[in-house]
Amino acid sequence: MTLVINAETRKETGKNVAGRLRKQGLVPAILYGGKTASQPLTLKKKDIIEILKSETGENTIFRVTIDSEEKDVMLKEVQINPVTDELTHVDLIEISMDKPVRVSLPIELIGEPVGVKTEGGVADFLLRELDVECLPREIPESVKIDISNLHIHQSFKVQNLGLPAGIKIDADPNAAIVVISSVAEEAAPAPAEEVIEGAETKEPELIRKERKKEEEEQPKES
Repeated sequence: MTLVINAETRKETGKNVAGRLRKQGLVPAILYGGKTASQPLTLKKKDIIEILKSETGENTIFRVTIDSEEKDVMLKEVQINPVTDELTHVDLIEISMDKPVRVSLPIELIGEPVGVKTEGGVADFLLRELDVECLPREIPESVKIDISNLHIHQSFKVQNLGLPAGIKIDADPNAAIVVISSVAEEAAPAPAEEVIEGAETKEPELIRKERKKEEEEQPKES
């Protein structure tokens, strides 16, 4: 069942207006797409928090009612105060259910690799999100990858994914998602500079003095 939330058209803008709205449990928002370039709105903060805490999170498809008209939308951007963690602003994007949308999906690793469990390796999780394009109703909650059969020096790449038909991946096929490395490789120190036995290491100041002495000893042209 699609979630439906109410929104009010916002005529006033500015920091002072936004501050008053937040004190009332509301949050300023802007709706993009559709017939108009942008439409300022006011939403209930609790409705957006509920969406963010849902299983689909920022990829949730919901409907917003504006002046008795319902529109299919998704979250485009969510702004949160880094100090207070307060929700400060929301951007919505109107979507069409029969047109593809671009979203970022979290990658979820399943199982413990053989290379970690029995071979003493470590798993390096390199790519944690995957950009895809698909119809709104086909957006999965996450991309699940079984890595239990990976051995040391093996990797799971984007090209190894088996996503359902209709989901287009927007990423380098050769990009590694997870790599099983040996502990020795992880802890290997940087190679030290080779020192030639018997060679003297001169300080910069000493080099400059020797160079000046050589110049003074050279005969001057008359």
